[in-house]
Amino acid sequence: MDLRSLHYFTVVAEELNITRAAERLNMSQPPLSSQIKGLEEELGVRLFIRGKRHLTITEAGSLLYRRARQLLELSEQTQQEIRSLEGLSGDLNISLVEGRAPYLLARWIAGFRSEYPQVAVHLWNGSGDEVIERVHRGLADLALLAAPYNAELLDGFSVGREPWVAMMSKDHPLAEGGGDLLPLKKLVGQPLFIPNRRSRAEAVRAWFAELGEEPRIAGDLSNYIDAVALAEQNAGVCIYPMTTYNENDLVVKKIITDSARQIEYALVWPRSAHLSELSEEFINFVRDCMEAERLGTQPYRMPEMEFLPPEDTRYL
Repeated sequence: MDLRSLHYFTVVAEELNITRAAERLNMSQPPLSSQIKGLEEELGVRLFIRGKRHLTITEAGSLLYRRARQLLELSEQTQQEIRSLEGLSGDLNISLVEGRAPYLLARWIAGFRSEYPQVAVHLWNGSGDEVIERVHRGLADLALLAAPYNAELLDGFSVGREPWVAMMSKDHPLAEGGGDLLPLKKLVGQPLFIPNRRSRAEAVRAWFAELGEEPRIAGDLSNYIDAVALAEQNAGVCIYPMTTYNENDLVVKKIITDSARQIEYALVWPRSAHLSELSEEFINFVRDCMEAERLGTQPYRMPEMEFLPPEDTRYL
């Protein structure tokens, strides 16, 4: 017995009709009948009782059918395992900023490694400027960062966005009332902590300038944990991307309005560099995920209450 003969036999056993089985196998009837006859001669038993219009499987045929299915499934599993050993593998280094970026990336990594289990992913978190520097120095294959970025040096595409919020202690006067929204003018005069990216302070000052005011910047920070800690201890108000996860009962977050701002996340890579097959495959995988999210067919669960600002919200 060989696997091909067993495959032919299982199709005939399922169809119980040589004509339909031959059509399913995309072959003509005579060689299929010859294969079944040769199998019966090899085993020394009748596998089918031939009728005028259909076949009836014998007891020996039923036993062979069960075993043949098991053997064929085992053969397919073995082939898949062997192919996976020769499939995509290697190390993928990704640098990323805080905020929503880790949660976006986690979805993609989970799906990507289910297809390519031999791939090892190495993550590094830092500020936007640090992430960009690592890409330029060749320490990261890809980066997930907050726009803007230099499009002359980096190629990439948008992968998500979220609003800017004011984070404060639950005991802060601005935390009381007003729901989940806070007009920008309410932050005038408040000690503010902002992300330490070089371009961010200038952008925040331009934002307050729309009101004819100057922000009172008390300091800067590099990650979400710092923002939560400063807000919790009532050191000031932190202006930070929304990042709706890892809620803290001691911290209140309010979406800044009048005028609102949003942040955009992008997956980027060096424009001049030759991308590895692994990097290109991951980029294509993320593009497919983005299209699946647009169509609502993504295989992963989207977080409940995920807030997206209106499309026409200005970027900061």
